[in-house]
Amino acid sequence: MRLFVAIDLPEAVKERLSMISCGLPGARWVKPEQLHLTMRFIGEVDGDRFLDIRDELAEVSCESFPMQLQGVGFFPPRKKPRVVWVGLEKNEQLVRLRKRIEAVLVRTGLEPEGRKFAPHITLARLNKTPASKVGRFLEHHSLFISPLFQVNEFRLYSSVLNAGGATHYIEQEYPLN
Repeated sequence: MRLFVAIDLPEAVKERLSMISCGLPGARWVKPEQLHLTMRFIGEVDGDRFLDIRDELAEVSCESFPMQLQGVGFFPPRKKPRVVWVGLEKNEQLVRLRKRIEAVLVRTGLEPEGRKFAPHITLARLNKTPASKVGRFLEHHSLFISPLFQVNEFRLYSSVLNAGGATHYIEQEYPLN
């Protein structure tokens, strides 16, 4: 199974994001129902490891907290844009939750995440999109801000790759205190 841990977004926030998801040639926009904040990409695991991960994530204890999306950008920095994203307002509670998830996953035998946590919502993957168009998109949406919303849970997802992209399936939900 190909797994990741994520926070889902409220429908109102997904609607706001879908309203700005246009205007870039060569962009493959993420479908509103698949917009999420990845807390940790796990990758391919076997059935036993899946069960360990699913069960151990239940040990993550954290209080529910408010979150707000803010600003837009692209990856990779200083290179040809390949992904357009929406960022988040600085949030220490989110970082604390991420650290707790990471600690539990390492305890199950996964290698520690090598990259620094850069919380974002992927809006689109780009293919031959001119940098000038990306620059105009970022300029036009630089003041994007979502309504404040409460994060009450995180989820373990499996992901199946197919010709149209990936399909995500909820494997387990983990409520926050």
